[in-house]
Amino acid sequence: MMVLVDTPVWSMAFRRRNSGLSERQRGLCKALENLIAEGRVALLGAIRQELLSGIREDRQFQRLRNLLRAFPDVDLSHEDYEEAARLGNLCRAAGTAASAVDLLICAVASRRGWPILTVDQDFMRYSRHLPIRLPEVH
Repeated sequence: MMVLVDTPVWSMAFRRRNSGLSERQRGLCKALENLIAEGRVALLGAIRQELLSGIREDRQFQRLRNLLRAFPDVDLSHEDYEEAARLGNLCRAAGTAASAVDLLICAVASRRGWPILTVDQDFMRYSRHLPIRLPEVH
């Protein structure tokens, strides 16, 4: 089964030094490493864009861009965007705000039955109202 990996996990693995990571963060990086080795990583174009945004040095941008090119973007359809809107309506009705990108991540994962690997606590809030799965990593 594929696992949709969110921006903060990619960022920890590819943009931060391992020595500055907590034990839990190192566990997430190891989980990502294992998923990559198993060929089970799913990446959205919006996540690719978030990862590449804000990099000041062109050399670092090129390096990360080249690393990420090993992972094709998930093909999205109008159903993914419609589901993202529906999930957004569910969150709003429950009093939970969510960004468009987060809702698209939830919709893609939910429609395909994929878990979302993330450290973003917003997804914990979404999981109270939406049919998403968040694997525990230690």
